[in-house]
Amino acid sequence: MTAEKLREMDVVDLEKSLNEWDEQMHGLKFRMTLGQSEGLKKLRELKKDRARALTILQERKKK
Repeated sequence: MTAEKLREMDVVDLEKSLNEWDEQMHGLKFRMTLGQSEGLKKLRELKKDRARALTILQERKKK
């Protein structure tokens, strides 16, 4: 997800998305430990999206 799309979201939606991404990341990490490594690209993408959302939330809290 791009930063522009994340900036259009309100705080509640951002926090909801963060929770969903955390759950997805947990599931991917679990599957990767079982030997299913096809989720590596998706995991990296989720980490970046999560970091972008956290950055935007911090910017909004400062205002």
